[in-house]
Amino acid sequence: MAYELLNSKVVAVDVTGQRPVLSRRGAMLGYSGRVAFAPVHGQGTGVGGMVGAALASESVPMMASTGDGKALFGHRGLHVTVLDLDGSAPLLVEADRLLVHDAALQTSVQFLGQGGLKAMVRGMATGQGLFTTQVNGVGQVALLSHGGAFPLQVQPGETVGVDPQAYVASKGQLSLDLSAKVGWREAVGRGSGEAFQIHVTGTGTVWVQASEQKVKA
Repeated sequence: MAYELLNSKVVAVDVTGQRPVLSRRGAMLGYSGRVAFAPVHGQGTGVGGMVGAALASESVPMMASTGDGKALFGHRGLHVTVLDLDGSAPLLVEADRLLVHDAALQTSVQFLGQGGLKAMVRGMATGQGLFTTQVNGVGQVALLSHGGAFPLQVQPGETVGVDPQAYVASKGQLSLDLSAKVGWREAVGRGSGEAFQIHVTGTGTVWVQASEQKVKA
């Protein structure tokens, strides 16, 4: 197993010459063997170029780990969830949720939701990024969350609503739409406070954290 959870907040990752990894800069806690670490600066060729434009545009500094050994990763005591990607469907995740992933995985920017100017206003109001990161390919990913992340299955013909602050990631043939549901109760301060939701439709899985906190740098 290349990614092994040592506990709920630390993941050990096997690094080899054939399997370099990219991680959130500053998230390396320790290592053994002959492992080298180098900052990633935007796009380019080689390992550094594999990060793509998505993570750079979301201002999450990244680091490449190469060589032959084992590295330990964690960030601010947040919970870690390891996902296996088989290449059948993309993973959508905010860049600040990515702790470490195989460098061979491809990343790109994905637009979240439709609606033009209204969608932009909703995105700013909820704090949910209007753009998110799409991860494609075969490999492993370790994600960060407050309080741990649990999966919700999305079936054809149904809509799953998720609080934008609790959304961690989604995988499958899914459509995500950031929607506002503001009625008179919210307008007079008597509503539940859940005025904004991410509506998910299609077939796949959504991971939700047990908190509404954002990940801090």
